[in-house]
This record gives sequence, structure tokens and C-alpha cells, in this order.
Amino acid sequence: MKKTSFVTGFLFAAGFLFAAIGTARAAEKVVVYNWTEYIPEGVLDEFTAKTGIEVEYATYESNEVMYAKVQLTQGKGYDVVVPSGYYISKMRKEGLLAPIDKSKLSNFKHLDPNLLNKPYDPDNQYSIPYTWGSTGIGINAEAIDPKSITSWKDLWNPKWKGSLLLTDDVREVFHMALKINGHSGNSTDPAEIKQAYELLKTLTPNVLVYNSDAPREPYMAGDVNLGMIWNGEVIQAQQENPDIQYIYPKEGAAFWVDSFAIPAGAENKENALKFIDFMLQPEIAKRCVEFIGYATPNKSALDLLDEKLRNNPTIFPPAEVIQKGDFQQDVGEAMEIYNDYWQKLKTGN
Repeated sequence: MKKTSFVTGFLFAAGFLFAAIGTARAAEKVVVYNWTEYIPEGVLDEFTAKTGIEVEYATYESNEVMYAKVQLTQGKGYDVVVPSGYYISKMRKEGLLAPIDKSKLSNFKHLDPNLLNKPYDPDNQYSIPYTWGSTGIGINAEAIDPKSITSWKDLWNPKWKGSLLLTDDVREVFHMALKINGHSGNSTDPAEIKQAYELLKTLTPNVLVYNSDAPREPYMAGDVNLGMIWNGEVIQAQQENPDIQYIYPKEGAAFWVDSFAIPAGAENKENALKFIDFMLQPEIAKRCVEFIGYATPNKSALDLLDEKLRNNPTIFPPAEVIQKGDFQQDVGEAMEIYNDYWQKLKTGN
């Protein structure tokens, strides 16, 4: 009986040990929720090979979708998300993001100070810049002379009836009208926002589609030849069709920064920090530029880029172009006004 008890006890203890080991191994993961087509192939496998941490990866097509899921779970279920700047501010104020211990990011030193300490997140307490870019005018040069399009206003020409693509993003679309009216793309003035809405209503007959899920594809398919687009989408499209080109409107483009953040309810915060630090390596940042076509805030990565890529104004706009535009900022309670008009605009009310 004693022998049987000893064996039984040993097997029970061993089973408990193996179960504990299995649980520990299972806990070695990080759940990343990122934009579609926003990370180079092979990078996640390299992170796992280097750290032993498995990556569970999911994607979204808009800040709104990401925000809704994180809000629904109060920050649980994901360890790393990649909001745009004004959503960093919104989520931070709502308690949906966890503070980031930058002392655990050995590669933070590679980031350009000019893209740090922005109003949406002073001292980068809750976000770490991943990439930045702009929203401007996309055009198929085979169908339309690029020299004939210089302004957001040009999209209002009646000859483009039923043919334009607009991004499915309230702030970007309103940015167009606000800039045409001489206002900031970050306006919180109800009268200015209403004025922008009235102008956008007159654009509606020209709109064929709202698309924020790889908007380059309708251009490449020939479904649209003119409209809004993100600069990185043009870079990707040009790999197959160099006639897809990018225009910075004279009123000013919309600029944005997408940043890594850790939801407040994240279960694997330490692994999240390791993932972010891995992505901040200059070589990884270089590969991100090459793959997604957006600018990197990683100043150490710039010297690693091919000269042609580094000097491509579609990716890295000249200073005067940046000065004309607006980096998106949080508009606070005014966002409700934007959203109300956005729904009216899209439903034709």
C-alpha cells in the first residue's frame, strides 16, 4: 500500500508539475492587434525565435473597429494595439491604456525626438511611435494628367461624378473640407465642423466608394482613378503599377502617427514590452519601411535605407509639405459632432 501510495503521489506530483510547465509555456505569448498589412513577413517568427514568445496576431481596418473591441473588453484580450495619435489620447483619457515603462525599451533611443512628446501623449507615457504617414490624393496617371490635380478642391469637379474613392475615416474626410475652408484639420469649433459638413454634402455625388481596407486595390483594378489615399498604399501599388501616383494637395495633407500601445487589461504586459522593443530595432524598422511604404520614426533606421527610398518624397515629404498640413490631434468632445455629421453624410441625411 505504501508503494502504491508513493507511486500514486509521485505521478500526481509529476502530473501537476508538467501541467504547471505547460501552463507557463502557454503563458509565454503576446497578443498583437494591428492594422492590415502593417508588418513585414517573417518578423513575427523572428521575434518568437529570439524570445520564445509566441505571437497571436489579429488585424483591423480602422481605428474605430480597434477602439470598439478594446472598449468592449475594457482593454482585455490584447497585449499590443496600434492606434493613431488622436485615438491614443482618447483611449488614454478613458483608462483603456496602461503606462509604458520605457526603461525596459533598450531601443527607444533610436526614435526621432521630433516625433516624441506630442500633445496626444506627453512624454510618451502610453505610446511608442511605430510609423507615420499622410493622407493625400491618389491618381492613376494613365487615365488623368497628374498636373491637372493640385488641390482638394479639384475633387469637387462635377466631371468626377460617381467616380471618387474617399477613405472611410471621418477625421480624414473632414480634414479635406476644413482645409479648403481655411481651418485647421483639428478644429473643435462646431460652426467650422458644420461648414465642412455642408461642403462635403456637395461632394457626395462624386463619391463611388468609402474604403479604408487596402484602398490601393480599387486604383489598381481600374475601378477608380482619383480620390483619397494613404501614401504607403501608393508605394505598395507602384510595385505593380507605377501609374498610381500620390499628390500632396496645396491646402495641406493630413498627417498621422501610428503608435504601439498596451491595453490596460493586457495579460502579458512584459511580453508586450519585449515585442515593442524588438520592433524598435533599426534593422526591423528599415524592413517595415520597405514593406509597408510608410515613414519610420526610427532615426537610426534611415541610414540603413536605400538612398532612393530614403529620398522618396511620397514616403518622406519635404518640410514645407509637412508645414502646410496638420498632424491629427484629439478633438475631445467635438468628436461627437464629427460623428453625428459623418453618419448624416454617409446616409444622405
